[in-house]
Amino acid sequence: MDLITLDFETYYDRDFSLSKLTTEEYVRDPRFEVVGVGVKVNNGNTEWASGTHDEIADYFTEFDWANSMVLAHNTMFDGAILSWLFDIKPKVWLDTLCMARALHGVENSGSLKALAVQYGIGEKGTEIVNGLGKRRLDFSDAELDRYGDYCINDVELTYKLFTTMSSSFPKTELKIIDATLRMFIHPVLTLDLCLLEQHLENTRDAKDKLLEDACVADKKELMSNDKFADLLRQQGVEPPTKISPTTGKTTYAFAKTDEAFKKLQDHSDVMIQSLVAARLGNKSTLEETRTQRFIDIAKRGLLPVPVKYYAAHTGRWGGDDKINLQNLPSRGPNGKTLKRAILAPEDHVLVDCDSSQIEARVLAWLSGQTDLVEAFANEEDVYVKMASRIYDVSEDEVTKDQRFVGKTTILGAGYGMGAVKFQAQLKNFGFEMPIEEARRVIGIYRDSNWKISHLWREAQNMIHQLANGQSMRIGEPKLIHSVGDMSAVALPSGLHMRYEDLRGEQGEKGIEYSYKTRRGRTRIYGGKCIENVCQAIARCIIGEQMLNIRKSNPQWLPVLTVHDSVVVCVPRVDVEEATRYIEECMRARPEWAKDLPLNCESGVGPSYGDCE
Repeated sequence: MDLITLDFETYYDRDFSLSKLTTEEYVRDPRFEVVGVGVKVNNGNTEWASGTHDEIADYFTEFDWANSMVLAHNTMFDGAILSWLFDIKPKVWLDTLCMARALHGVENSGSLKALAVQYGIGEKGTEIVNGLGKRRLDFSDAELDRYGDYCINDVELTYKLFTTMSSSFPKTELKIIDATLRMFIHPVLTLDLCLLEQHLENTRDAKDKLLEDACVADKKELMSNDKFADLLRQQGVEPPTKISPTTGKTTYAFAKTDEAFKKLQDHSDVMIQSLVAARLGNKSTLEETRTQRFIDIAKRGLLPVPVKYYAAHTGRWGGDDKINLQNLPSRGPNGKTLKRAILAPEDHVLVDCDSSQIEARVLAWLSGQTDLVEAFANEEDVYVKMASRIYDVSEDEVTKDQRFVGKTTILGAGYGMGAVKFQAQLKNFGFEMPIEEARRVIGIYRDSNWKISHLWREAQNMIHQLANGQSMRIGEPKLIHSVGDMSAVALPSGLHMRYEDLRGEQGEKGIEYSYKTRRGRTRIYGGKCIENVCQAIARCIIGEQMLNIRKSNPQWLPVLTVHDSVVVCVPRVDVEEATRYIEECMRARPEWAKDLPLNCESGVGPSYGDCE
């Protein structure tokens, strides 16, 4: 199979560029034009081709794309051009930008220029031709030649970068990169334009109704803190205040997370409630912007699913291209509307298969908490079992609210959460618990799951060793292997979870450790490290599951992964067979974790929202 490395050079101006638009907007825009493309087959000479769309399309017929791997730096962009404009679909997609994020951490620059310097493979040239606002025909022959030299150099650097990085890059992860890119480059999902337009109208009408109920003519009165404070005073309420943690000065406590502001939402005066609701409703623009973006995409064509490979240092996927499908709402009066707007193509359905409690299962397995592992393996309700211990009642007597507390305990307290944070977490879900009771619950969890507590302490020691350049193994299966000279934890995938510039400093309670991120230094401790590890391992499992699903039938297409779920598009006639197979894949235990019990839940529907 040939390796074809390529790089497109395209038209741009001050308003029309990738710095102003998403990849989807840019490539699908009528203003889009290919100026030229650099192409390298295997280790041969790189060619520069420039011409009309038809001329480049004719040039592309020289290559055996169906039996080739296509490589680029940011393949989401170059692959979209190749697929959407030239209808070319190679056998495999590769991407050095994705590889760099996985190898060197999401905090490091993934630019071709920076990576070329890091690996010592050459220098990225400067764009000596000013292409701003110039169509292909606006360039002289000499300028196009210089533009071509610039592009050829980028292709050569990309090829060298790949050959260097691929020597230590897991083959399975290359397949996961390919699967992730296909969700965007080979779109199959449609969008319900009528539903989206109606939802946008309803959202705006709801905001207008909030203003009407609050007797406010102009929403600017709500957006300004000073003007909103005046509105409260006019109703006889003194605006709540707080000390700003950044300035140390007194400021209004109008954030939706401020406790004093939350109390105003339940004020005895209905007008105060209306003012607060109107401010919250009109201040939030996320629903409108999301819906409008979906509408715009629907008008241009199918929905390319922008899922970012290795978006977090745990390896989990994230949103990209200004569409975060990882956090579409599911609650509220219209919570699932956007999800319901995402449709399978005609005569197809979507199967959404979610790996049940995967992180809690991984945690029990890693720590050697065998009773909990066995409970998961037997498909017992571990939330009920926890609630039974907390409230000292039989499992048959556990109420719905008690089970909720048991669930929150299992999912939250497993990473060293203290009583105060546990109490706050319950409160976020509308469940009040006195601090003394919260301490009692946390104590019961730690006593009954003492091996998990022990794992936190092991992880704390591991962090100390890492900060001093030492390696060690922890966990009952000894799967957690820290690598001292990399400040990283080795993962079953063959990649590493990095803690950049990990170091300890004296704190109030002893040595406190932190590592560098783009947002500043982030604290890390035993419980948090174990949470990272569990998320990373869960992601390794989901990646393998997604690949196993792809092996089955070329018509069963993974089109989205969200957290611990994989969404697969299948022909309607195959739905029963496909669902059974997908569930088998999601329950299959990895070779490196034969005794890790896994399970899943699935839903089927014509839209993403109908799967739940």
